Amino acid sequence: MWCQRMRVLLGAWLTLVGVAAYAQEYPVRPVRIIVPFSAGGPADIHARFIGQRLQEALGQTFIIDNRPGAGSIIGTEAVAKSPPDGYTLLMMSNTHTVNESLIPNRPYQLMRDFVPVAPVNYSDLVLVVHPSVPANNLAELLKLAKAKPKGLNYASSGNGTPYHMAGELFKAMAGVDIVHVPYKGSAGARTDTLSGQVQMMFDAVPTMTDHVRSGKVKAFGTTGEKRSAVLPDVPTVSEAGVPGYEAVIWLGVMAPRNTPREVVQRLNAEISAITSRADVREAWAKQGVSAMTMTSEEFARFMTDDIAKWDRIVKISGAKPDQ
Repeated sequence: MWCQRMRVLLGAWLTLVGVAAYAQEYPVRPVRIIVPFSAGGPADIHARFIGQRLQEALGQTFIIDNRPGAGSIIGTEAVAKSPPDGYTLLMMSNTHTVNESLIPNRPYQLMRDFVPVAPVNYSDLVLVVHPSVPANNLAELLKLAKAKPKGLNYASSGNGTPYHMAGELFKAMAGVDIVHVPYKGSAGARTDTLSGQVQMMFDAVPTMTDHVRSGKVKAFGTTGEKRSAVLPDVPTVSEAGVPGYEAVIWLGVMAPRNTPREVVQRLNAEISAITSRADVREAWAKQGVSAMTMTSEEFARFMTDDIAKWDRIVKISGAKPDQ
């Protein structure tokens, strides 16, 4: 009996030593970060930013693999089915926390099939309108929308994305009926908004600011609690006519469940070191982006709260996956 206990204890000790050694050596080959969104959007841009700096810090290649489609489900499912060894990661956003209630029949559950690694950043959105729309501010836009139900369209990067849910929340809180036009990515939605094919869009401040400044679109409101430092002359949607309105886009990194805890902790430490750097925070701030830094446990609690928040909003707005 004593010998059997010793063998069990020795086996457990060797396992712990092996896992610790694995984490210490990690990574020994290229790491793939799957981005379940199209190229050119915030998730893609910041996945490449983080991947490059992880590559510099850890001495291994970090490959960015864009796999958009089905409201982020295609790329996310690929990560869920990957070996839990730290060599396939997911660049995710609050699209994923929305989808937990918006799209119930997914082939995975976020908090069951993944482990939160680290948050990256968040940014406000901005409601932009094509110059052809006969409105010069949010109050006039609301008046126009109420006078012509379903007469205005808004573009998004796809069902369940922050752009879509910002629009649905806006509709519910403002009491207007505007038509959602989903695209397969933010680039197509942005292009058609700029050309006037679609009349308006909620887009990330960093990707739309130059177009606002050049006059290609009119900015009627940013979606944070306070005005954006990048667009200080643009009121928030809340102060411009929809009191209490708030919506942002945030990004983070997850890994398949059962990824070794030591690997998750190392990745968290490395990503947190990047998002804590003064030069990174300063550069992002100039773009209207705010860094986020949490432990993996704190990030898990943050995500659980966000899932509950969007569950309430999906119910209030009446949003459906095919809208």
